[in-house]
Amino acid sequence: MTTLAQNTNAGHALPAAVAASSQESRQYLTFTVGGEFFAIGILHIKEIIEYGQLTEVPRMPAFIRGVINLRGAVVPVLDLQACLGKAASEITRRSCIVIVEVDHESEQHDIGVLVDGVSAVLDIPATDIEPPPNFGTRIRADYITGMAKVDGKFVILLNIGAVLSLDDLATLAIMDADPESALLESAA
Repeated sequence: MTTLAQNTNAGHALPAAVAASSQESRQYLTFTVGGEFFAIGILHIKEIIEYGQLTEVPRMPAFIRGVINLRGAVVPVLDLQACLGKAASEITRRSCIVIVEVDHESEQHDIGVLVDGVSAVLDIPATDIEPPPNFGTRIRADYITGMAKVDGKFVILLNIGAVLSLDDLATLAIMDADPESALLESAA
């Protein structure tokens, strides 16, 4: 097991060897959110930075914490815990922002994801990954690509493209702003 401290420093890009790894290696960045362990495929990760220097934007939905300036680019920061349908995260000294790349309409977008703490970059063999359960999770099934058992604990492998779907986030933003009109629009 390779620890994150060996692979990254907060505020620096992931090393080229890790970022360039093929999908066959099944490397994942593991982290905690709301006391649960999650992982995202390393190919989606651009950078990990300390929480701070966040600019709040008025009238944004609760799951959007604000924006950061990342080398001249404005990057929105989403609270992953709130995106997963739970209460907003509390900021601690271990809180950090994981910068991920998501595709939307054949374009790449950088989005910051607030997590409670980053754990490690792990190689998870395909044989240790089970399909997502059909029931019993508090997370939408399409958000989960699988479940892996690591050191005796289950790690939820997130489908970050589904979790951070810009179309779904826009719908959530409308619902957050005006739940009644959003329900009328979705029923039409």
